[in-house]
Amino acid sequence: MPIVSALRDGLRRVFGAPVVLLGATLLTASLALPLQGVLDAGAPAIAPTMRSGTASAGQWWRQCAAPAIGVTRSLAAAVTGCGAQAASLAGPASPGHPPHPVLIAYLLGGGLLLWTFLSGGIHDRFARDRPTRSVGFFAACGMYAARLVRLRLLALLVYGVLLGPVHDLVFHTVYPLAGNASPSTQTAVRVSLYLLFTALLGGIVLVFDYARVRAVVEDRRSAMGAVLAGWRFVRRRPLMCVGLFAANSLVLLAAVAAAPVVTSGSSAGWLIAALVGLGARTAARLFCYATEIGYFQSQLAHAGYLAAPITTWPESPAAEALARLG
Repeated sequence: MPIVSALRDGLRRVFGAPVVLLGATLLTASLALPLQGVLDAGAPAIAPTMRSGTASAGQWWRQCAAPAIGVTRSLAAAVTGCGAQAASLAGPASPGHPPHPVLIAYLLGGGLLLWTFLSGGIHDRFARDRPTRSVGFFAACGMYAARLVRLRLLALLVYGVLLGPVHDLVFHTVYPLAGNASPSTQTAVRVSLYLLFTALLGGIVLVFDYARVRAVVEDRRSAMGAVLAGWRFVRRRPLMCVGLFAANSLVLLAAVAAAPVVTSGSSAGWLIAALVGLGARTAARLFCYATEIGYFQSQLAHAGYLAAPITTWPESPAAEALARLG
């Protein structure tokens, strides 16, 4: 399955599920925009930012919304991104309600658990490639929730090791060894280490992406088994998996970089622009899900898996009679 075909198929699956796209956008908006009632900060905290002009408002929501789209990928990005921005806008809270613990608990509970819970239904809807209605969607959410939570915890553990001890080993132990070399050699070593670390991080993200796909499409109950299966799938198809991952990353970067044009500094204009931008980024994230699912199904899906439905002509009683005669 060529990359272009996979991208086209993913686009068709995303826009073939408009209710999923709308619901995911609303969920993302609820995670990214600060909640004044939860913070209990008194007067509306966002009004000063509104009055300060369109540029500052747009800069705030871009910084806040970007990690919210990828909240299932990095705990640190969610906490230091949207949480820090919302805390800076919240103003002085009452003594009994400090903002930071509330924000962190909100992002952890709402971002990680709620999105992880709904991602099972999203993957199931894209894998079936047909309407599942609310009953089927939330039934899939409940069925896959426990295994996806275990997979998310395992991913956070791996990311913690990579961003902690491995990062310190590469940049605080290995890189200082080139301290006596020439400036050009130091630059080459630094660039090589950054490329190595980025490739390692991207490979881990890629493996966990397909582990999530295999946990849903193949109904795998073991988180470790899903990770090993995801690794085997990437290892046997490295060029296509890496190429599709790079194409999806470019789509995500384009969605983040494409800031909407705000013609008015009013709160209504800012809110509309924020929702448009969040919708584009959410669509890009769902697009990544759909392309990976579509490519996996094109390679391994069969009747026992959640393969895409086979298009058949409706059969009339006369057609059934002819089939029995044959």
